[in-house]
Amino acid sequence: MPLQSILLDGLVVKEQSGFYWVETSDNTIYICQLRGRLKEDAQSSDIVAIGDHVTFSLREYDGADAQHEGIIESVRERHSILSRSVRTMGKRGAGQAEREHILIANADQALFVFAAAQPTPNFPLLDRFLVAGEKSAIEQLIIIINKVDLEDPSNIDVAFAPYARMGYRIIETSALNNTGIDEVNAVLEDKISVFTGPSGVGKTSLLNCIQPGLARQVKSVSGVTDEGVHTTRDSALIKLEAGGYLADTPGIRNLNVWDIEPDEVDAYFVDIARYVQLCRFSNCTHTNEPGCAVRQAVRDGEIAKSRYKSFYQLREDLRDTYIVYQR
Repeated sequence: MPLQSILLDGLVVKEQSGFYWVETSDNTIYICQLRGRLKEDAQSSDIVAIGDHVTFSLREYDGADAQHEGIIESVRERHSILSRSVRTMGKRGAGQAEREHILIANADQALFVFAAAQPTPNFPLLDRFLVAGEKSAIEQLIIIINKVDLEDPSNIDVAFAPYARMGYRIIETSALNNTGIDEVNAVLEDKISVFTGPSGVGKTSLLNCIQPGLARQVKSVSGVTDEGVHTTRDSALIKLEAGGYLADTPGIRNLNVWDIEPDEVDAYFVDIARYVQLCRFSNCTHTNEPGCAVRQAVRDGEIAKSRYKSFYQLREDLRDTYIVYQR
């Protein structure tokens, strides 16, 4: 029988199948579950995710079989949320066509990892990651260009020039010859960070350059299972030897942004947003209206055509989804 129940605060460092590993300030780990009333709130979104600061009640037991375990009572307000939209199945979806899947809460920075070559950079996907990042309120968004040893430097500069002009920090890396690893380590130190990007970009090798054995450590606590069209992920924050935490995500082939309506998309494309107020019409969709400052900026070369194409495609995708959900 439980001897006592006390309240503690901690950081959620791992989530797996409804269990949460919570680390307290003295580095003790407690395995917790949600209080029943919180489970009811978790139908449309993840009520608790890695990176959350929570308060939990601790039940301690006598004897040799004593375990550190508890019940999460409350979750502190988040200062950032990196999430995506996923289709749902079964009870967790509660009949909804989609729900929010939180990749990480309260991250200080997101590092979007793409390859310079093999595979060729998927810029529309990068643009969606940046939209999700701008929506998340994460303080620092960084683009990592890995495998730079496989591509001519001038080609890399030209391909990623629009992102440099927008002010995004870009770090060029190569796990093969250790290029840029010191810069990445300096960025990660004492921060809560998330690595994400498509498959095949060399994240595993990069993680091992950052900290020997890090990729193996991530793999041991993270997994992906596909059930129909609903994806569930076991997530974890890995403590770095130099200080801070790093969350890795599985390779993402397509990112469906969460909670953005079609008419709001322009606000999350930072190069497009600066021209919106110059359009003739306040409700300009930047598709075919006269006096559109955004399309003029594209013609003038101020906005990259590839970026405008990404904006247009995302807006159309969200519009189609929005129409379906309104039926």
